[in-house]
Amino acid sequence: MPTNQATLVIEAGRTERHYWRDLWRYRELFYILSWRDILVRYKQTVIGFAWALIRPFLTMVVFVFVFSKLAKLPSEGAPYPILVFAALLPWQFFSNAFTEAGNSLISNANMISKVYFPRLVVPASAVIVSFVDFLISGVILVGLMLWYGFAPDWRILTLPLFILIAFAAAIGAGLWTAALNVKYRDFRYIIPFVVQFGLYVSPVGFSSTIVPEKWRLLYSLNPMVGVIDGFRWAILGGNTQLYWPGFLLSLSLVLVILVTGIYYFRKTEKTFADVI
Repeated sequence: MPTNQATLVIEAGRTERHYWRDLWRYRELFYILSWRDILVRYKQTVIGFAWALIRPFLTMVVFVFVFSKLAKLPSEGAPYPILVFAALLPWQFFSNAFTEAGNSLISNANMISKVYFPRLVVPASAVIVSFVDFLISGVILVGLMLWYGFAPDWRILTLPLFILIAFAAAIGAGLWTAALNVKYRDFRYIIPFVVQFGLYVSPVGFSSTIVPEKWRLLYSLNPMVGVIDGFRWAILGGNTQLYWPGFLLSLSLVLVILVTGIYYFRKTEKTFADVI
């Protein structure tokens, strides 16, 4: 009597050839990991999602006091709190995503060592969690605009483009650190230092226009300079100018980081389960 039997076909190299298709097949895992991390971050907290508002707001207050009240730096014709917060939004998104993605593989070591799935799902879900914080923090920017009676112009329509660039920078850098952190565990100590150092060398508390003209292109070797300047150009409008040579340089570096990050992550991914 004939019976229906499933046939197991072992095909060499199938995982490599169908990797990007597998990413779509495992999209539910992506949603589950993202939602789990969101719940874990705010579970058993006293004020919950308000933490995503308190941290950037207090940081803005400190920067406004130091750079506006004490240093008397220019604000490009906009209220200084709005100038600062227009930069804090992309910076905190990048720094949080960079940190969370860098530690994501280590945090999910048990799952990675037991079952197969495209490992790219893990750091990508960490970036999405940071983007949720980004959206929540955007409420403060809207509130500041209403408080100061500041209305953006048509440039605000280009903001999604700069958000996409910030995404590319976060994912590219996160993939690099995630892969390196598996192989070299001392990267867990390097990541906080890079984030802290990056805050000092990025134009978060001040406008990049104060950088002398002869140094601006060199300064734009920091990819976040172009991202932050793009956010300010879109949000502040008015007389705010975008230094196009520096922006294009930063954009090129973001693309290089993204492409090489994906390449290095994919190259080392097959060893994660053994090394982690």
